[in-house]
Amino acid sequence: MPSLFRFLFITGFLSACAFAGLYVLANYFEPKQTVVTEPVHGIKIHRP
Repeated sequence: MPSLFRFLFITGFLSACAFAGLYVLANYFEPKQTVVTEPVHGIKIHRP
């Protein structure tokens, strides 16, 4: 039974570390916003 508790504790701890890392990356490291404009070849736009 102690090995089950140890396994659950370790997996919970690793999951919490992964979740915290993703949270920090998502909230504190915003990418620089840029506008990308590229023509799409082969598309005709019908204007009324």
